[in-house]
Amino acid sequence: QLQHLKHEGLMLFFVSNDLNVLDVYGFQLLTCYKVTKVTTIGMKYEQSPLRRTFKSKVLAHYPENVEWNPFDQDAVNMLCMPKGLSFRTQADPREPQFHSFIITKEDGSRTYGFVHTFYEEVTSAQICSAMQTLYQMHNAEHGSANAPSSSSSSSSSMDSLASSLDEADSPASSSRGAGGYDSSRDTLYVSKALCLITPMPFMHACRRFLSQLHRAVTGTTAPPLPLESYVHNILYEVPLPAPGRSLKFHGVYEPIVCQRPGLGELPLADFPLGEAFNLLGVENLVQVFTCTLLEMQILLYSQDYQRLMTVAEGITTLLFPFQWQHVYVPILPASLLHFLDAPVPYLMGLQSKEGTDRSKLELPQEANLCFVDIDNHYIELPEDFPQFPNKTEFIQELSEVLLSFGLSANTGAPPRTRSSPGSTPSTPGRERKAVALRELEDDGRNGNLAGEELAVLELLQGNATLERLQALTKRTGVTVARVEALRAGVKCQGTEGQGGRTAAEEDELKNAKLNVQLREVFASRFTTMFADFEAFVIQSAPDLESWLTNREQMHNFDKASFLSDQPEPYLPFLSHFIETQMFATFIDNKIMSQWEEKEPLLRVFDARIDKARLYNVRAPNLRSSSYQRCSILKESAQTIEQRLMKIDHTAIHPHLLDMKIGQGKYEQGFFPKLQADVLNTGPTNNKWSHRTATAQRRKDRHRQQTEHLTLDNDLKEKYMQEARSLGKSLRQPKLSDLSPAVIAQTNWKFVEGLLKECRMKTKRMLVAKMGREAVELGHSEANITGLEENTLIASLCDLLERIWSHGLQVKQGKSALWSHLLHYQAREERLEQQQAESPVPHVPERRKSESCIALPTLRVSCIQDMRHIQMMSEIKTDVGRARAWIRLSLEKKLLSQHLKQLLSRQVLTKKLYKRYAFLRCEEEKEQFLFHLLSLNAVDYFCFTSVFTTIMIPYRVVIIPIKKLSNAMTTSNPWVCVSGELGDSGIMQIPKNVLEMTFDCQNLGKLTTVQLGHDNAGLLAKWLVDCVMVRNEITGHTYRFPCGRWLGKGVDDGSLERVLIGELVLPSTEEDSGRGCRTPPLQRSPSQIRRISITSLSGRGNKPTSAQIQEAIGEVVNTIVKHFHKPEKERGSLTVLLCGENSLVTALEQFFHHGFRSARLFQKTVFVWDFVEKAVAYMETADQMGDLQETTEPLGMTCQSLCRYVNAINSTSRSIGKDGKFQLLVCLGARDRLLPQWLPLLVECPVIQQMYEDTALLRDRTTVNALIGVLETLHDFPITLEASLVKGIDL
Repeated sequence: QLQHLKHEGLMLFFVSNDLNVLDVYGFQLLTCYKVTKVTTIGMKYEQSPLRRTFKSKVLAHYPENVEWNPFDQDAVNMLCMPKGLSFRTQADPREPQFHSFIITKEDGSRTYGFVHTFYEEVTSAQICSAMQTLYQMHNAEHGSANAPSSSSSSSSSMDSLASSLDEADSPASSSRGAGGYDSSRDTLYVSKALCLITPMPFMHACRRFLSQLHRAVTGTTAPPLPLESYVHNILYEVPLPAPGRSLKFHGVYEPIVCQRPGLGELPLADFPLGEAFNLLGVENLVQVFTCTLLEMQILLYSQDYQRLMTVAEGITTLLFPFQWQHVYVPILPASLLHFLDAPVPYLMGLQSKEGTDRSKLELPQEANLCFVDIDNHYIELPEDFPQFPNKTEFIQELSEVLLSFGLSANTGAPPRTRSSPGSTPSTPGRERKAVALRELEDDGRNGNLAGEELAVLELLQGNATLERLQALTKRTGVTVARVEALRAGVKCQGTEGQGGRTAAEEDELKNAKLNVQLREVFASRFTTMFADFEAFVIQSAPDLESWLTNREQMHNFDKASFLSDQPEPYLPFLSHFIETQMFATFIDNKIMSQWEEKEPLLRVFDARIDKARLYNVRAPNLRSSSYQRCSILKESAQTIEQRLMKIDHTAIHPHLLDMKIGQGKYEQGFFPKLQADVLNTGPTNNKWSHRTATAQRRKDRHRQQTEHLTLDNDLKEKYMQEARSLGKSLRQPKLSDLSPAVIAQTNWKFVEGLLKECRMKTKRMLVAKMGREAVELGHSEANITGLEENTLIASLCDLLERIWSHGLQVKQGKSALWSHLLHYQAREERLEQQQAESPVPHVPERRKSESCIALPTLRVSCIQDMRHIQMMSEIKTDVGRARAWIRLSLEKKLLSQHLKQLLSRQVLTKKLYKRYAFLRCEEEKEQFLFHLLSLNAVDYFCFTSVFTTIMIPYRVVIIPIKKLSNAMTTSNPWVCVSGELGDSGIMQIPKNVLEMTFDCQNLGKLTTVQLGHDNAGLLAKWLVDCVMVRNEITGHTYRFPCGRWLGKGVDDGSLERVLIGELVLPSTEEDSGRGCRTPPLQRSPSQIRRISITSLSGRGNKPTSAQIQEAIGEVVNTIVKHFHKPEKERGSLTVLLCGENSLVTALEQFFHHGFRSARLFQKTVFVWDFVEKAVAYMETADQMGDLQETTEPLGMTCQSLCRYVNAINSTSRSIGKDGKFQLLVCLGARDRLLPQWLPLLVECPVIQQMYEDTALLRDRTTVNALIGVLETLHDFPITLEASLVKGIDL
C-alpha cells in the first residue's frame, strides 16, 4: 500500500470585513493502492482513473484566523472544488476556470468566495506511478477494449454533479487509446485553486486579482515583487471602499477598481445581471423571479458553476427590499445531494453532467418545483401559480433596458409547465444545432470580456465547418440572431475604448450600468406596489421585549385591509406573497426598527417611499393598476459612471516585505508555498488599519450599550433568533460534518419545522375563518376574503406535498401524496375483491330527525373521494388531482380522518418511506393529524367554489306533511334547483316518488328551489314540509323549508313556491369533531311563522310594534353590509330579501300589524288583497279624473304601482297571494320604488276598511321613518335571482 502523499492542490485567500484579509488554502491528494481505499467522490470505479475525482484538501490559508469570521475549512474545501481534485494529461484542455460560491451562516449572514482553478504539473514520481498503477488495475479489470466506452457511459445519480472540466475531454480520452496514462510518455497535471473570501461580493475585482496572481506564476519572467507582497497588500492594505466611494488598488500587473453604493442606493451586487437575462431570456427570468417571491422550490441546473452563481445571485439581488429566507445553496456539492429531499422552500444549484438528459434527473419532489435548465435556456414551472402584476409591461420595460445596452431580450425557450412534459420540438436535429450555435455564442459572452467575443466572432467567421453550419441553419429557418448581435456588439466596442480606458474597463462599466438599471426597474415595481404598506403594519407591543416574547401570537400586518386596498389584477399575486416568510421578516424588521437600528435594505426602501410621496401625492384609496415606469434609470447609471471615472481613494501599492533571504523564490508554472509568518499579521502603522480599529471600537461601544438594555443579552439573542426564525428552517446545510448523525439531526429539524409550519398554517386558517369569535379573542378583524382563503388552502396543499415527499424511498410521479393514495387505493380494492361476500358495515343512520327519513346515508370513504376526482376529466395531472382531493376532503371535513386512514396502513408507509421520514415519526404524525382536525371547526367551500365547470350528481327528496295532507297526489310535480353558479332548469318529478337524482354542472352553494305542480286530477292539493337537496360528491345537504299548501282554493292558492335553503349540519357519530362551526345560512321562513302571520285569531306570539320596527332596521342594515363586502364574498342576496329574517318578512309583519283579516264566509284575507283593492281604487279614481289635481310625480308613481301589480297578477306562474306580495317587495326594492309606493297605500281610503286605527300603517310618523330607512337601499344595485322574477313582463 502506498503511503499517503501530500500534494499542492488549492490556494485560498480570505478578505475580511473592514480590511481585506487574505488566507491561502490548498488540497492534499490521497491515493492508495487498494481500490477500496481510493477516495473518489460520487464516481463508479468503472471510470478510467483520469476521469475520477479525488478528495481535495486546503493546503494553506492566510491569515490563520479572523476573529469575527472563523475559517470553515470543510465548507471552503467543498465549494472551491465541489467535485474534488481532478487530473489531466497534456492531451486534455487545461484552461483556467473561474467560479464563485457563497457560504450562508445560521444567522443569515453571507460570505463570498471567488475561485480561480488551474492545472499544475505533478512533480512527485510517487503520484505518477500511483496513477499508472490505477490505470493498469483498471485495464486489467475491464479489458483494454472497452475502457473508453465504459468510462463515458458511466452515470449515476451522484454523477450529475461531475464538473464540466471533466466532461470536456471525452474525445481526447478515447483518442488516448487503451493505455490512458503512461508515465514514460505523458505529463500528469493536477487541479489547484486560488480563492479569495470576502464579506461582500466584489466579483470583478477578485476575479481580476486572482487571474493576475496566476499570470505571475505562469509568466516567463518573474513578477516585479514576491507573491507575498501582493497577497499581503490585498489582505491588510486594501480597505473596503467607503459607502458611495470608489477605490483603486494594484494587482500584480494592472490597477483594479472597485466601488461601493452609497447608503441611499441599492446594495452592492457585482454579478452580471445582463448575463442572467441573456441565459434565460426576460420572460423566463421574470417567471423564475415570481416563483422565488412565492417561496417555491427552485433548482438551477447548469454545467458551469459560475452560471449557477450568476443566476442565483441575480435573482436574489432583484428581490430588494425583501430577502430570501430559506435554504440557499447556489452550488450543491456532490456529497449533499440528499438535500434535494428537503421538504422546505429552497434555491439550489445543481451541476449537470455533459450529455445527461433532464429526464434522467430523479428529483424527490416536483409538485412545487421550478426547474431552471440554464444551459438550454428553458424552465419548467409549477402547475398553478399567479403571475407577477403587470407582467407584460414589466417585461417590455426590461427588454428596452437590455436593448439600450445592445443585448437581445428574447433568448430562452418558452417556459414549460408540468402539465405538458412532452412539449419537445418536432425537429430535434434543428433544435440541437440552434443550441450548439447558441452555446458557442454564449461562451463568448460568458466572461464579459471583449477579447473573448472577438475571438468567438473570428472563430465563427473563419471556420469553414461553422460557416456551413450557419448557412444550413439559415436555410432550415433557424435564426442565428445572436451571431449578428455579436457582430454588432464587437463593432460598437471597437468604437468605444475612448478616454484611455481598456476594453475590459469599458465592459465592466457597461455591466455595472446595466446591472443598476435592471435592478432599479424591479425595485420601482415594489416601491409602487408597497407604497402604503406602513399604514397596515400593526404596532401593538409597548417595547421590544414584550414584542419578542409574544411574537408568535401577534398579528403584525392587517392583510385583509391591505388586499382590499389593492387593484383587482394584483390580488392573486399579492394574496400569496403576503403569506411568505420573506414578507413576514420584512414586516418584523419594520416593527423592530422602532427600537433598533433599521435593517439596511429597509432603510433604503423607506427612503424611496418617502421620496415617491413627495413627488407623487397619491391618495391610498385611488389605487390604479396602470403601470408606472421607473423614472430614475438615467441618474442611477450616471452615479455609477461618475464613481468609476473619478476614483475617490487609492490603496497603498504592494511593496517588499520583511522576509528572510531566499524566501519567495520564483519557479515558472508552480504556485509556491507562501511564507505564513509574514501573511498572518498585518501592519500596525497604516492609516487604513487605524481607521478600522476606530470603527471596531465604535462597534464595541454600541454593543456594550445595547447589553445594558432591560433584557439579559443572551436571552434577548435567543428571543431574537427564535422570532426571526419563525417558520424558517435552516438556511444552509452544515457543509463541514456529514456523519449519519448530522444528517439524521438535519432531517429531525425538517420534521420539527414541518410540524411547526402545520400548526401555524392551520391556526391561521382557523383564525381567519372564525368570524366574530376571533375578533372577540383579540385577533384582527375577521373578514377573510375568498381570495385569501384560496391562498391559505393552496399553501396547505403545498405543505402536504412537502410532508409526503420527505424521506421517500423511491419517487413515483410528480405528486408524492397522490402516488401514496394510488398505492392505498390499489391495496384496498384488492381487499374489497377478496371480501366481496362480506357486507361493508354502514355508518349508523340518523333516526331522530324526521328531515333525513328519505335521504339515504352517504358512505364516508377515502377511495370514493379519489374516484370522484379520477372521474373529473378537467384535471390532467397528478399534482392537480392531489390538490383537488385535499380541497374535497377539507370541504367534507374529512381531511384529517382520510389521512389518518391512509397512514394507518403501516406496512404500506414502511414500504414507501425511509425511517427518518416525517410520516414515520409517530408523535409528530399524531400532532399533525390533530392540527388538521381543528380545521373541521369551520366550513370551507374550497372544492365547490374552485371546480365550477364539473358535472355533479344531485339528489332531491320532497317531504310532505303526511298527517295533514294526502301522501299521494294526482298532479304532476316539478322542481328547479338554483345555486350561486346557475340553475338546473325545470325537471318533472315522477308521480308519487318524491325523490330523484340528476346530473348538472356545478351549481355552487345552493340558494333556492322552485317547487310546483300542474293542479291535475282530483287530489291536487299538497302540503309540503320541506325539500332536501344533496350534492352527492361533497355531501353538502340543503334543507328548503316550505310548510305551506300547494293547490288551488287552499292557503293562498299558490301552485308554486320559491323556497330558500339552509345548509344542514351532519350529526353522525364520527362528526363529533365538528362541534363548533360558522353560523348557518339563513333560510326560507318556517311554517310556524307563516301561520302566525296569516291566521285569523293570531294564536302564537304576535310581535309588538317596537319589535317590528327594530326588525326592519336590522334587515336593511344587513343588506347595506352585504354590499360593503368584496363582491366575491357577499353570499346570497336572495336570502336577505326573502329568507327567514329578510326584508319581505319584516315588511309583511309591518303590513300585518292591525290588519283586519276576519274570515268573511270562511275565506282568509291576505295583505295582497289590500294592495289589489288599493290599486283598483286608484285606477277607478284615475278614470274619473280624481287624480288630475295631484302633482305630476305622484301621478307617475300611481301609474307605476298599478303597472307592477297588474304585471304580477297577469303572470303565467301560479304563485299565491303571499308569493305576489313577496315579488312586489323585491321588484320595488330593485327599482327603488318602495318608498314612493308607501304614501299611496297610506293615503288610499281602502285602508280605513281593512286596518285598525292603531295599525302601524296608519301612523304617519312610523311610515315616514320606514320610508327613510328604505331610501338607504337606493345607493346599491339590487339584482334579483332569475327564479324570483321568471315570467314577469314589465
